[in-house]
Amino acid sequence: MANPWTGEVALTIDGERRVLKLTLGALAELEQELETGSLVELVQRFEAGGYSSRDVLALVVAGLRGGGADVARADLLRAEIAGGPMAAARAAAELLARAFMVPGEA
Repeated sequence: MANPWTGEVALTIDGERRVLKLTLGALAELEQELETGSLVELVQRFEAGGYSSRDVLALVVAGLRGGGADVARADLLRAEIAGGPMAAARAAAELLARAFMVPGEA
C-alpha cells in the first residue's frame, strides 16, 4: 500500500501493484536522464501540461527505483500499465508533487 505522507504513489504495472517514490538518488538519476537544467523546469512542464511521454517514462522508472525495484527504462517499454498512458502521467505528476510537498500540505 502506498503511503502518500512519505511521497509514495501506487501504479499497477503488468497486473502487479507497485509502489513508486522519488528518493534523492532517484531524483538525481532523473535529472541526468532528462538533461533538465533543474527539477523546477520539470515541475513547470507538468504544471503547464507541456510534459512528454519521455518525461512520464523517466519519472515512472525513477519512482520504481526509489521504491526499491531494480528496473531499467527498457523494462517498461512493453509493460501494460493499468489505466494506460494517462494513469502513468497522473502517477508521474503525483510523484513530483509528493516529492516536493511541504509537511502539512494536502
